[in-house]
Amino acid sequence: MKITTWNVNSLNVRLPQVQNWLADRQPDVLCLQELKLDQDKFPAAALQMMGWQTAWSGQKTYNGVAIISRLPIEDVHTGLPALPDDPQRRVIAATVGGVRVINVYCVNGEALDSPKFQYKKEWFAALTEFVRSELARHEKLVLLGDFNIAPADADCYDPEKWREQIHCSSVEREWFKNLLDLGLTDSLRQIHPEGAFYTWFDYRGAMFQRGLGLRIDHLLISPALSAVLKDVQVDLETRALERPSDHAPVWAEFDL
Repeated sequence: MKITTWNVNSLNVRLPQVQNWLADRQPDVLCLQELKLDQDKFPAAALQMMGWQTAWSGQKTYNGVAIISRLPIEDVHTGLPALPDDPQRRVIAATVGGVRVINVYCVNGEALDSPKFQYKKEWFAALTEFVRSELARHEKLVLLGDFNIAPADADCYDPEKWREQIHCSSVEREWFKNLLDLGLTDSLRQIHPEGAFYTWFDYRGAMFQRGLGLRIDHLLISPALSAVLKDVQVDLETRALERPSDHAPVWAEFDL
């Protein structure tokens, strides 16, 4: 089973790339973030014609998450129970092929002194409680998406420049560790304990061409999936396309 996460930074703009990626790479599950589409604007029919099933939670201009699968998508849940009034569409969970898939577009936070950072703190606390409850019900679980956190200095092209900055601060890394402490494993680091595997490259400054990025897109997996993990890769070829998202897809393969 191949499961992929990809922040597409506008599905309207990137739909042809997504369709081509699905046809060429044939994943079992593709999770998208930053759809930037109203709920009724999601291209479900176009994807269904290609043989894909879909579930999504859309929001005009901002946010939005989707699960695309060749297998039936069951028991769909959106949002975080601890934040019932949150209008931002950032979470969708479903069971696919016996695996609980939780797709998240985590809060950016803007800056450590921004009011949005307090929202990020509350949001991650709510996410942690949701994942804890989901793990109690699902042995095979993957929490994946754009976390907006680079969990270690090795996940940042210039650790000194980014030290205690947004995405790389010690408090954000503690929130990431809280998720791992639930019993999850950082799948990429299980396969590649060392080395630079950046998933986001700023459009400005030719950062992708210079190989300067952050690893903020992750697949965190339960012990049952960790035991059957075969490979994890960052798809830099897709990031190199014309008019790309600023994020590269990341996929993990399991022997299920």
